Amino acid sequence: MSFDRVRNLLGIEIPIVQGGMVWCSGWRLASAVSNAGGLGLLGAGSMHPQTLAEHIRKCRAATTKPFGVNVPLLYPEMAAIMEILAEEGVKIVFTSAGNPATWTPHLKSKGMTVVHVVSSSRFAQKAEQAGVDAVVAEGFEAGGHNGREETTTLCLVPLVADAVRVPVIAAGGIASGRAILAMEALGASGVQIGSRFAVSQESSAHDNFKMRVIESREGDTHLTLKQLTPVRLLRNDFFQQVQEAEARGASKDELMQLLGRGRAKRGIFEGDLSEGELEIGQVAAAIRDVRPAAEILKNLWEEYREARQKIASD
Repeated sequence: MSFDRVRNLLGIEIPIVQGGMVWCSGWRLASAVSNAGGLGLLGAGSMHPQTLAEHIRKCRAATTKPFGVNVPLLYPEMAAIMEILAEEGVKIVFTSAGNPATWTPHLKSKGMTVVHVVSSSRFAQKAEQAGVDAVVAEGFEAGGHNGREETTTLCLVPLVADAVRVPVIAAGGIASGRAILAMEALGASGVQIGSRFAVSQESSAHDNFKMRVIESREGDTHLTLKQLTPVRLLRNDFFQQVQEAEARGASKDELMQLLGRGRAKRGIFEGDLSEGELEIGQVAAAIRDVRPAAEILKNLWEEYREARQKIASD
């Protein structure tokens, strides 16, 4: 099976990676997913270096299974983050939002498995050339920061699978076993799932945010802030302010000022549904409850196996 490539690379039983989401992916969520057989990721994007070190230690104490860290490369304190990863003996690192050539050789020299998130086949080839062990092909449907190309997961995954030799992990719009099966058919060797795990019991997101996601419907998320770094958000007062600013031709500086600091923390972690930045994927419309992460993982894999068996028997 094609899924064996990611299983073997990451040392996991179920080829499902929990996305390293800012303000959602702490040690409780990562260890719960890893203990259930997938790969849990800590989200370094919302952690200072010493906070990350604490989460790594707590995650290691909570699971004997493999886990990793997601590192957005454009974030500040990157040298300190890299030092922490080495000092704490992290074995798996997912990088995103930056040039993989900058840090991949360093991470590989420390014996780490490196996976980079891409939004196009061209970026996937550059990541492969930089020496990564696998790539995450993340489509336009995904939550949080997104690709400017706006290529959907359905189109992106086969393009990337045909463009590189390393394993491809599909991401964006995946929250069911049927979707996992579809990604396998498109050439993926595994999947990364963010939004569904953002609304798990172990997610560190505020309950207000989780309930807002559950209440959302089709069309409630939009890709915005394309002049800065494109991000998919739920509609609220802050989103409307951004829309109005972009409609009148606001400059990057004006948008940066509007965005300010801590908008995502305010929305996701503190639960300000009006003025916070509410990052989530389009698949939010299919999420209807808050469940334990292990149950989510188990149900996804059972759905996948049932869907695969059904197609095989037709």
